[in-house]
Amino acid sequence: MAQVNSSAISPQPHKKTVVFAILFVLITIIGLSYVKWYPYYHKTLLAMTTHSIGTSILGDKADLPSVSWDSAWSYALTYFNAVWKAAVFGVILGSLVQVLLPANWLLKVLGKTSFGSTAVAGLASLPGMMCTCCAAPIAVGLRKKNVSVGASLAFWIGNPTLNPATLIFMTFVLSWKFTALRLVFGIILTFGVSYLANRFAPQANSADLEKMIEKTETGIKGSFVSRWMKSIGNMILYIVPTYILAVLLMGAVRVWLFPQLSDAAANSLIAVIGFAIAGMLFVIPTAAEIPIIQTFMSFGLGGGPAGALLLALPSVSLPSLLLVAKSYPKKVLFFVAGSVVVLSILSGLVGMYLL
Repeated sequence: MAQVNSSAISPQPHKKTVVFAILFVLITIIGLSYVKWYPYYHKTLLAMTTHSIGTSILGDKADLPSVSWDSAWSYALTYFNAVWKAAVFGVILGSLVQVLLPANWLLKVLGKTSFGSTAVAGLASLPGMMCTCCAAPIAVGLRKKNVSVGASLAFWIGNPTLNPATLIFMTFVLSWKFTALRLVFGIILTFGVSYLANRFAPQANSADLEKMIEKTETGIKGSFVSRWMKSIGNMILYIVPTYILAVLLMGAVRVWLFPQLSDAAANSLIAVIGFAIAGMLFVIPTAAEIPIIQTFMSFGLGGGPAGALLLALPSVSLPSLLLVAKSYPKKVLFFVAGSVVVLSILSGLVGMYLL
């Protein structure tokens, strides 16, 4: 793997650069406190006392609606009501990454194709606790700053997959076995698959990164406000229509993705494979996989399909893949989607015996 000469891409920071970086950190902390950390503190107390964090967003499995506009609309309303604050904040952070954080800082830490850059990005994702769609704009912003494929993927996937709050909820609502299974396969997906994805993207050497920095820094024109308005405007024009249409589609076809299963099929290999694919495609809010699995298992779903959903549901979705489609080579996205399915199947196979 190409190594980057740190001294070549880390000039002495200017005062303005430091101020912008501090501003970004403050906005991130304030936003996450309001959107994620404070609400999740109360939800943790709820999980501890009631062993539940609410009803399944899919409703009663026995009463899943047929494919229709009403089904699409009702799911979209429920979904966006749960995620809109985090979604808006994700777009804001994704745009601010492009105008507040200096390219030389980001590329020094996250611009390499080494495992170190991937690991740092994966660890940096832990405080975010965002669902895959809400984290997608930030991944797009990182890619626009030429952060490596592996690092940006680790940040994107790590947000929903290794969400500390979700793991805590899971322990109280489901069991420690679910948490252990999710943690093991989540680490493999976040750090291992993201690192391997670098092989499917063009490799940048030190000279290339220096040119990227020079091009980015010399291309900065206009005030901060004008550059931010342009950045957030471009994001909204692409992300919002794509996001809404994709969620409507998932809401319409959910009855096909999660069909009724007979007692014989409820813990079969076919069910594990089917739920791994369906879970990878479907879109849910943060931690919604917990009440979904809880409800499905109350209707007789086996540990195998439950183990597959445990990883497949939160990791990626068709809407989130569409949101980042312009930021990654198609081979990378197919590799990530395929890896989620394969690892979810393996998680399901383990779940047959563990859960």
